[in-house]
Amino acid sequence: MISYLKGIVAGIQTIGGGRMMLTLEVNNLGYDLQVPQRLAKQLPESGGVTQIFTHLQIRDEVPFLYGFASPAERDLFRQLLSVSGIGTACAIALLDTLEVPDLVQAIIAANTQILIQAPGVGKKTAERICLELKTKLVEWRKSAGFFVATGGPAPGILEEVQMTLFALGYTADEVSHALHVVSEDIGLTKDAYVEDWIKQAIAHLSSSQEVTH
Repeated sequence: MISYLKGIVAGIQTIGGGRMMLTLEVNNLGYDLQVPQRLAKQLPESGGVTQIFTHLQIRDEVPFLYGFASPAERDLFRQLLSVSGIGTACAIALLDTLEVPDLVQAIIAANTQILIQAPGVGKKTAERICLELKTKLVEWRKSAGFFVATGGPAPGILEEVQMTLFALGYTADEVSHALHVVSEDIGLTKDAYVEDWIKQAIAHLSSSQEVTH
C-alpha cells in the first residue's frame, strides 16, 4: 500500500465530469492521482512541493490512485466507499460539498437535506449513508480527533432554514459554516424562530462575501 506521496506538483487538469487529476512527480516518476476539487484549489502552483495521502483502488485489474489532504479525509473516503452503492465519484462529491468535520456531523445527525446537496446524491442514498455509517462514525470521530458541534437550529426547524438558504443559492459549505457562526458567535438559541435563523445567517453570509470581494 502507498500511504502517502511527497513530491513536486507537475500539473493539475480537469478530466471528464469535472474530476480533477493531479500529476505529482516523486523521485523522477510522475503519479496521476484523482483529487477532490477542494484539494486541487489548495495545492501550490506547478513546481511546488506537497504531500498527498493516498488510496489505491483496483477496478477491472486497472489501478487508480486517489489523493487527499489529510489521513482523516482519506479515512472518511474509505468509510463512504464501504456503504452499499457508493462509488468513488459519489464519495469525492460529498467531500467536495462539506468539510470533513461538517460531513461527519451531517451523517451522525442524519441531516440528509445537506447531504443531497452533493452532486449525484439522492435522498435514498443519503439515508443509506446515515443508516450504515452513523454508529461507525460516532466511534471513528473520537480517534480522528473531531467533535460534533451541538449548536445550530433545533431539528424541527433545521430543514426549513437550510432549504431557504439553499434556494437563495448558498452552498452546503456556506450554510453549514453560517449556522455554526450564528449559534456559537452570535448565540442564537436552538429554538429561535426560523426567520431569525435565516436573517442572521444571511447577514453573516452577506458580510463574508463583502470581505472576499
